[in-house]
Amino acid sequence: MRYSLALLFFFILTKFTAAQNQSDSTKILTEVTVKAYLSNQTLMSLPASASVIHLKQIEQNSNQSLLPVLNTVSGVKMEERSPGSYRVSIRGSLLRSPFGVRNIKIYLDDYPLTDASGNTYFNLLDPSSVSRMEVLKGPDGSLFGANSGGVILLNTQSNEDKNAINIGSGSYGLFKENIQINQNNKKLQYNFHQGIQTSDGYRANSRLKRYFFQTQENWNYHPKGTLNFSSFYSDLAYQTPGGLTAAQMQSNPQAARPATPFAPGAIEQQAGIYNKTFFGGLRNEYQLSSRWKHIVSISTIQTDLKNPFITNYEKRKEHSLALRSYFEYKNSSSQKLKFQWNTGWEYQKTKSDIINYGNDKGTPTNVLAADGIDNQMQFFFTRFAFQDGTHFKAEVSNSLNFANYSFRKLSESTSNSILGKVNLKAQLMPRLALSYLIHSNFVVRAIVSKGYSSPTAEEIRASDQKINTDLQAEYGWNYELGLRIRTPFENVYLDASAFDYHLKNAIVRRTNANDQDYYLNAGGTQQRGLELALNTRLLNQSVDLIKNIYWNSSFTFYDFKFSNYQVAGNNYSGNRLTGVPKTNINSNLNIDFEKQWNLFVNYQFNGKTTLNDAASVYANSYHLLTLKISKQFPIGKSKLDLNFGVDNLLNQDYSLGNDLNAFGNRYFNPAAKRNYFGGLGFSI
Repeated sequence: MRYSLALLFFFILTKFTAAQNQSDSTKILTEVTVKAYLSNQTLMSLPASASVIHLKQIEQNSNQSLLPVLNTVSGVKMEERSPGSYRVSIRGSLLRSPFGVRNIKIYLDDYPLTDASGNTYFNLLDPSSVSRMEVLKGPDGSLFGANSGGVILLNTQSNEDKNAINIGSGSYGLFKENIQINQNNKKLQYNFHQGIQTSDGYRANSRLKRYFFQTQENWNYHPKGTLNFSSFYSDLAYQTPGGLTAAQMQSNPQAARPATPFAPGAIEQQAGIYNKTFFGGLRNEYQLSSRWKHIVSISTIQTDLKNPFITNYEKRKEHSLALRSYFEYKNSSSQKLKFQWNTGWEYQKTKSDIINYGNDKGTPTNVLAADGIDNQMQFFFTRFAFQDGTHFKAEVSNSLNFANYSFRKLSESTSNSILGKVNLKAQLMPRLALSYLIHSNFVVRAIVSKGYSSPTAEEIRASDQKINTDLQAEYGWNYELGLRIRTPFENVYLDASAFDYHLKNAIVRRTNANDQDYYLNAGGTQQRGLELALNTRLLNQSVDLIKNIYWNSSFTFYDFKFSNYQVAGNNYSGNRLTGVPKTNINSNLNIDFEKQWNLFVNYQFNGKTTLNDAASVYANSYHLLTLKISKQFPIGKSKLDLNFGVDNLLNQDYSLGNDLNAFGNRYFNPAAKRNYFGGLGFSI
């Protein structure tokens, strides 16, 4: 029924917009360019299921988090258990993540932000530093290495000469400030970003503080050569209130996890995350000839993380190094059959020193366990891309992936510490993608790809402080069909994907009686889904009060199940995949008025969600409504921006980021009720 209604609505919109009188041929949904596959391609004919998020979309949503704008992409779900505690999943890939991002590969300005073990601290970034995002949905390891969920490419460089300062505040002690400096000329493009964000949080013990500094420079030192330097420093601290039972949430949703006769509470133990990280990278691109190009980059991530928890106090130092180099060959653009070849290598190593102490009300005491873990990952990749005229595109790519981890003894290590090295089986990750332009406004695509993701250091040695050498990488094959349709003047644009993904050895998080994490391979999952993205322009260049009206929607329909999963005598095969709702809808209405007023309304529906592998406990569905009004005041060549908004306008009771398979039924992390935000910005 939902499928029929969606298609019927699209048909009506197509007829409506086609009937509009167009005075010129200006396209209102411009030819979006995607850079993900090592060349600029138009999104319309791209043989991939991808979405592009531009700066305006980021700015229109709440600037205190990337969560609202990422959740507008069909198939993407970002959660926030408490301010700063983010999780991101693509097509239901968050089974493994109590916090952070796993089994998704993330790049920042073409440098790997994901470390060698597959973990990404996405919450380190100031949201306002990101100017563009590309989301590649489904496993895509042929160019990007180990991932079983997808790839996110972040860009921070602005193409405008823009200097700006922005200040905002809101409910629950929210304060946000950032300064941006962007200068561009023929030889040097310079970007600097500084940001501060603080919040008291909706719940007790959920205070957030982040100080962020970033700089990026592009130097065109030669007509054929460009050198890029990118770096940031982030000082992030956030408290973790912990999960509540359904009864506790109903009694007092703002409470932190209370003490029990067996364990103290989150406030008493001062539970939280304290992460200080430096990232730096250097990249050189050189045009060797009219057809050959070479790109090489080196980057590092240095992390000092502290995590006082209910049962222990963990200190973790991580040192990561990444190298990436590849060649590109292109034949003449004048030829009918265009050909591109990329081949290269990426190497990463992360050295982790992990020490667990006893926790006496936020103070580390005696050493409980200490281990050194080194993760190493490298892959060789090659890609062939063909384009025959304007109708047919094909990409054939593959990568050979190697991963291992080894254990070192620290000075604090106990006598029974594990030593040695584990080599995971080498994996080929091929990808075949085709697209065909049936009509200038109608493109179909087909994709076959393999996904693979090795266990992270946090999974091999989880918070139970035991090293699990039996944990294996997850892998699987994805089969996908898709289409893109647009009306002649692009007043309506539809992107649809249907996929069937079979994941083997799926890594699943579980908790023990001490509320400590441990991980196991769950056998397999069968993930079938349909994703729709609809972008429309209902009104264009009116001379009346309303100038433009945009309406965009994304629909996700999933049938995800465990296909072969038994643990401790329990057979969960056939159960719905934990943490993944069957239905998710996101719609937004964007209206431009006279005198540079703007109204932005966003609606999100999240379907009923399983909270444990037995599918015996569910989180209720919920409806979120956000409203934002903004106004621009031109001041010469400068401008002043004012905005005011309301989040959770319907005052819903919901949990944004549940603790899956939580011990003691502590599944729920209640999110804020109706709350308000506002800000002003000045740019020159």
